[in-house]
Amino acid sequence: QVQLVESGGGLVQTGGSLRLSCAASRSIFGFNVMGWYRQAPGKQRELVASITTGGSTNYADSVKGRFTISKDNAKNTVPLQMNSLKPDDTAVYYCWVYTLGNNYWGQGTQVTVSS
Repeated sequence: QVQLVESGGGLVQTGGSLRLSCAASRSIFGFNVMGWYRQAPGKQRELVASITTGGSTNYADSVKGRFTISKDNAKNTVPLQMNSLKPDDTAVYYCWVYTLGNNYWGQGTQVTVSS
C-alpha cells in the first residue's frame, strides 16, 4: 500500500506560479511511474505530467514548457512546478503512482487560476 498526500494548491492569478508537492508514505525509489493528473468540472481526468524510475518525463501538450515534474528520492516527494498559469489550468490535481501492477491516488488539491 502507498498513501499519497498532495499539498501546495490554491488560488493564483493568470500568469502566476504554484508548486505542488506529493509526499509518499514510503520510499519512491522503486516506483515504476509517478505523476500528476487533473480533473476540471465536467471533464475527464487527464494526465498532466509523469516521471519514471529512470527519470524520463512526459507532459501533456497543454502544459509543455510551463510545468516541470521532478522527484526527490531522499524526501519521497514528487513536486510539480507550474508556471505561466492559465484559467484552463483550473482543476483538482491528483498525485498518482503506478508500481507493482497497482495504481495509487492522492486525495487531490484544488488549483484555481483567476483571469
